[in-house]
Amino acid sequence: MTQISMHAASAPVFARMLNNMLTWLEQARTHAETKKFDPAVYLTLRLAPDMLPFPRQIQIASDAAKACMARLAGQEAPRFEDNEASLDELIERIKKTRDYVLSIPAEALAGSEDRVITVPRRSGEPLKFDGLTYLRHYATPNFYFHATTTYALLRHAGVPLGKTDYLGAA
Repeated sequence: MTQISMHAASAPVFARMLNNMLTWLEQARTHAETKKFDPAVYLTLRLAPDMLPFPRQIQIASDAAKACMARLAGQEAPRFEDNEASLDELIERIKKTRDYVLSIPAEALAGSEDRVITVPRRSGEPLKFDGLTYLRHYATPNFYFHATTTYALLRHAGVPLGKTDYLGAA
């Protein structure tokens, strides 16, 4: 049976989808230019009145990726202000997140599958996981939830995205 390292199961996975997200935002900008509307319209997108708007989806996906890598490496994650107010600023956030994710060396995650990971919660007791459970059953699904929601919001707004855009080039 082939073993996969914690680094191989995290950094390139996050980086690939972050790169895909960059493509979606570039396509959204092009779509707005072609249709002659202000791309700021995307910033108000929601699928339901009680859901977080488009920028928060990207911010949370970004936070999920960088926090995962930092926790697994036993580091403090970089803090971003969560004040992006344009597609360009969201694109820069994704790039900074990708660059941070890729800056964590594989050695920093060695043994992290057994490291105790604590995730603070606003609503009470923090969640505790071993590193492998955290990566597989919390951090990665949370990241993909918000990345997929970002994709769905853009698709719903008419941005011509398809499955290949979501998955990325082979």
